[in-house]
Amino acid sequence: MMRIFALTDTGKRLGEMLLTLLTEAGESVELSFKPQPFKQQVRDSFQRGERQIFICATGIVMRTLAPVIEDKYKDPAVLVLDELGKFVIPLLSGHEGGANQWAADVAELIDAQPVITSARAYLEPVYSVGMGCERHCPEHVLQGLLDECLAKADLSIDDITSIHSIDVKADEVGLIELANTLGKPYQTWDAATLMAMEPLLSMRSEYVFNTVGVYGVAESAALYAAGQITGEAPELVLPKHKNKQATCAIARSFKY
Repeated sequence: MMRIFALTDTGKRLGEMLLTLLTEAGESVELSFKPQPFKQQVRDSFQRGERQIFICATGIVMRTLAPVIEDKYKDPAVLVLDELGKFVIPLLSGHEGGANQWAADVAELIDAQPVITSARAYLEPVYSVGMGCERHCPEHVLQGLLDECLAKADLSIDDITSIHSIDVKADEVGLIELANTLGKPYQTWDAATLMAMEPLLSMRSEYVFNTVGVYGVAESAALYAAGQITGEAPELVLPKHKNKQATCAIARSFKY
């Protein structure tokens, strides 16, 4: 048995589509729209062992399920989808509970992107760096921040394939010089392209959005680049870190 939880009208429409598709595929599934009391309904479903699909923010799901989570060998699989149905995230019981494969199956049904964050030692990780900065930020300032981020992620520059930013930084001398010094490709992407990464961001800045058209340059650029390199779902390895003049994030995806 599986249950879909939707909290908004937009989410309900996606939930109804999923209900139809999953039922046609032979699954036993029910849709709960704004169930009350929400926490109790969700926890009861979880403790009955029902697989769950949530169409809402991951934070809501984790705060609600936290008191009843036991371990990955007992808990049912849990997926989270964004309202637009672009991404499917296996939140709990990825390997043992089958959530990773289930996410891939659901994503295929609705033409979405599965976002698998479990460790996959048998695959080759590909790391990309995203950076943003003030105009005319010196190379040494960017290098210092990058070094700090690599240390925090327990990576070396040899692990990094490339450095990326938004297209308004295509002529940013410091970033270009940094990439040249390190012997790494430097590539930029336009705001419309980077906005596709919004559901995967760890934080969102209205100021940055009003300035350049995306909610986070470093994270968006790193994520998009990682996905482009392998054609697989990207994930953040290190969320945005910053100093007084620049920001940096590291993302990865996996080569099969």
